[in-house]
Amino acid sequence: MPHSPWKVVEMFEQNVAEYCGSKYAVATDNCTDALLMCCQYLDVAGKEVTIPSKTYLSVPQSILHAGAILKFRDYNWKGIYQLEPYPIYDAAKRFTSGMYIEDSLMCLSFHTKKHLKIGKGGMILTNSKEAVEWFKMARYEGRDHIHDDIAICGWNAYMTPEQAARGLTLLQVLPKHNEDLPEDPPYRDLRELPLFRNK
Repeated sequence: MPHSPWKVVEMFEQNVAEYCGSKYAVATDNCTDALLMCCQYLDVAGKEVTIPSKTYLSVPQSILHAGAILKFRDYNWKGIYQLEPYPIYDAAKRFTSGMYIEDSLMCLSFHTKKHLKIGKGGMILTNSKEAVEWFKMARYEGRDHIHDDIAICGWNAYMTPEQAARGLTLLQVLPKHNEDLPEDPPYRDLRELPLFRNK
């Protein structure tokens, strides 16, 4: 990345990776797109992906957009859960030091209701350099910030430098350890909605 203005995004990624305990972090526009890109990267199309029936609405939508077969199961979760059987985790309700799960793709949210209240924004934590290179292109329409040569079919899903600068500021005063956030009121069972009724 050039030094300005995108250097601040890289600095934010490095700081979040260090805080969470992963080798790398890739900033995105939100957690929903982070989950979608993880599903695309691991090529879940045509395969089953199972999540809890009580979660945020956009998570199953991301799975369906990736072409997977969505399955729900009943269980209580706190802070984080896996998109089974893949090493993808929705960690939108967790943000604390050393939280990274080895060899996973862990997706974070920086919504105003979350720990790091940027307003919008997300992040993918990973230890894979190969994954990082793919995600950085995927979030920026299949290109990098230096060249317009399109390598893959990507999305408009990058974090702006302004969001990253706010994230860096907020991270400086964030406690080292944070409790998982509850959902109040609790999530509804998504199988009640017509879109997911037979999943």
